[in-house]
Amino acid sequence: MYENGGVLQETIDEIADVLGASATLEDRAFQLLAYAAQSGDIDVVRQESILRRRASDGVRAYFEGYGIATARGRVRIPADAELGVLARVCVPLRHQGVTYGYLWLLDDGTLTEERLDSVSGLVARAATVLAQEARRRRDLGGHLRELFSADAEERSWALSRLDLRGPVTAIAVRASADRVAPLWTLPRDVLADPGFPDPGPADRGEPLVALLAPAAHAWELAVRIQAMYGTAAGVGDARADPEEAWRSWREAVHALRVAGRVPQPAPVAAWSDLGVYRTLARLTPEALRELAAETGGLAADPELARTVEGYLDRAGHVQETAAALGVHRQTLYYRLGKAERLTGRDLADGEDRLVVHLALKAARLL
Repeated sequence: MYENGGVLQETIDEIADVLGASATLEDRAFQLLAYAAQSGDIDVVRQESILRRRASDGVRAYFEGYGIATARGRVRIPADAELGVLARVCVPLRHQGVTYGYLWLLDDGTLTEERLDSVSGLVARAATVLAQEARRRRDLGGHLRELFSADAEERSWALSRLDLRGPVTAIAVRASADRVAPLWTLPRDVLADPGFPDPGPADRGEPLVALLAPAAHAWELAVRIQAMYGTAAGVGDARADPEEAWRSWREAVHALRVAGRVPQPAPVAAWSDLGVYRTLARLTPEALRELAAETGGLAADPELARTVEGYLDRAGHVQETAAALGVHRQTLYYRLGKAERLTGRDLADGEDRLVVHLALKAARLL
C-alpha cells in the first residue's frame, strides 16, 4: 500500500553515497522504509530494524528519550558500548511543522554539520514524500465509509480503489473530544477514518474512529489506539476476503457497545469473546430497557444484583458462589430469597433464571 518506496530508496541511496555513511529511513512508527549500507559497521539496533522491518518498543523508547519526536533539527546520539549502540545522527523528517519519519546515519566521527547540510535538499525530498504518503493514506481511509456500507455497489466501488489483501479485521474506537491521535504514525497497511459516523442505534452524537488492519496485528493495534484516545474499542472477527470487511465492521461496532460496560472485557472488546453479549449488543436501546426491567427491584440494590448475577454465572452452585462473594451460605440463601420476592421470579425454575440472568446482563449495557 506504499506507492513511493522507489523514490525513498533512491533518495536514501543518494544520501548514503554523498555522505559515505550507512543510512536508514523509518516512518514515525519506527517502521523501516529504506536503507543503504556504505560500510561494514552495523549494531544490534540497525540489524534488528532491518531484519524485523521495524524497531522494537524498547529501542523506540530509548531513542525517543533523546527528544527526537519533538526536535526541530538534527539530534546526535552517542555510542553506548554496554547496549551495543553505535553513534548516530537522527534527522527528523519534517514537512510543514509535522514530523513524518526519521533519517538515521551511523556516525564514524566524520559527519560534520557542513557535510550534513550538503544533503538538506535530499532530506527535504524524503520528508515531502512521507507527507504525501500520509495525505494519500487519509484519502484512502475515506473509502472506508463505502467499504463498510450495506450497499454492495458502494463496497465494490471502494474495493476497486483500494489495494487490500486478506485476512483483515475492522476496529471501532470511540473518539474523544479532547484528544487527537496521530493516526499517521500507524503502520502503512492500516486504513483509518477518524470521523466515521456512529451507525449504532444508540448514537451518542460522537464520531467513531474506523480502522481496517491486517488480522494478525488487529488486537495489538486496537489496544494502542484505545490508549491514544482513552475511551473504548471494539474488534470484529477476521475476514479472509476484504469484500466481507463490512461484516467485521458491524461486529466491531457491536463489540464497542460492550467494551467498558461489563467486567470483562474492558476497555477493548473482541466480538469473538463476547458470549451472550453478542446477542444483547444487537438489540435496540428500547429492547434492552424492556429486558432490563425484568430485574425488578434488583436495580435499586447493586449488591443484591451482583449476588444474583454471580450465582447465575456459576450455574446456581451455592458453595462456589458464596466462596467467590466471601459470604456465608446462609447469607447467600437470604439474598436469593429477597431477590425472588423483588422480581417475582423463582430462581429454581430454569426459564425464570434465564430471564433474570439476561435482564441483569442487559442492565449492564444500559
